[in-house]
Amino acid sequence: MSESEHAEPTADTTAGPGSAELDVHRMPGGLRAAVEAVLMVIDEPVADAVLAAALEVPTPTVSEVLEQLSGEYDEQQRGFMLRRYAGGWRVYSRAECAPAVERFLLGGAQARLSQAALETLAVVAYRQPISRSRISAVRGVSVDGVVRTLLARGLIAEVPPENPAAAMLFGTTDLFLQRMGVSDLDELPALAPYLPDDDVLDDLAAEGLA
Repeated sequence: MSESEHAEPTADTTAGPGSAELDVHRMPGGLRAAVEAVLMVIDEPVADAVLAAALEVPTPTVSEVLEQLSGEYDEQQRGFMLRRYAGGWRVYSRAECAPAVERFLLGGAQARLSQAALETLAVVAYRQPISRSRISAVRGVSVDGVVRTLLARGLIAEVPPENPAAAMLFGTTDLFLQRMGVSDLDELPALAPYLPDDDVLDDLAAEGLA
């Protein structure tokens, strides 16, 4: 036989990192625990197919687990709920628990927003609905952490785009209006003329300044 016929087979270098080792069924809690772990760290709703691909299991299996978890959380009256939103799944605080969450996040020392949060909130208020990349374009820095803080405090909320393939948009909430002491966005001070136009924001985002 030739030398090539005796050669050992080489590893498949096209496989992704850790793909050969991942077996969610061997993890403590199995697939259900793996799904919950991912849901705890996502910033935006995740689609069944995307979650299934990451965990290397069939999509129908993941969909069934998501439906089961959602039903169990509701039945057990947990402080959080799992629901489908904007074509994906995400964990949210239960609406009935909003007074407790608001008291914690907005009461006492927790009420003070950082300068970065205030600036980001102003951009959302005057340019809503606005994407995360456009917010970053105005501020010149990443706003991922600040956006999460404002979402958690209930001052901004996700606004599904008309095009499902487009980036998630953000807008202010009724709680924001209450905290500002106004009943409508038209009552806010005239700050919008000092912010970049939409075309400028698009150019900045396209140049990687978001």
